[in-house]
Amino acid sequence: RTVAQASGGRIGYLHLRAMGPLDIATFARDFYGQFDREGLILDVRRNNGGNIDSWVIEKLLRRAWAFWTDRKGRFLDTNMQQAFRGHLVVLVDELTYSDGESFAAGIKALGLGPLVGRRTAGAGVWLGDSNRLMDGGQARAAETPQYAAKDGAWIIEGVGVSPDVEVVNPPRATFEGRDLQLEKALALLQERLREAPVK
Repeated sequence: RTVAQASGGRIGYLHLRAMGPLDIATFARDFYGQFDREGLILDVRRNNGGNIDSWVIEKLLRRAWAFWTDRKGRFLDTNMQQAFRGHLVVLVDELTYSDGESFAAGIKALGLGPLVGRRTAGAGVWLGDSNRLMDGGQARAAETPQYAAKDGAWIIEGVGVSPDVEVVNPPRATFEGRDLQLEKALALLQERLREAPVK
């Protein structure tokens, strides 16, 4: 509601609390309900991970290459259908974890939009569930780290993903109901819309 009111409905907002199977439905409901906005704030603060980062990024990578219209010249849809054509900002914080971090790193590496907030947790090695114990329990162990395609450097684990624009949410501002990270994301998108309007 804050984003819609501040932007006159031009900018959308969605929060992904995790990256598990049930979160696919959350993303689909919230994203496709506002994919036609001129800007989008995708919030992965406090995201506790999962394994759908590639699926979400795939949706954001869709590009419109043609437009459908009716005989009266009214716009109907793009081709690819439901392609997001606006500007993107992603919110991250120190509690963005695991696959939320992989998502943020992918957004940054692919140049889809700036990251705003705080450096993420630094827990990017995926856990394995194959370590069974004699009593039937299991020991989850970090087994699958990532490295960057660009330079082969290890990413995320131990260092996190640094935002492009660092913004701290001080406790007092939060107590007073303000969200300085969200305010900055809105300001960045509004400036971007002035510089590069979405036709």
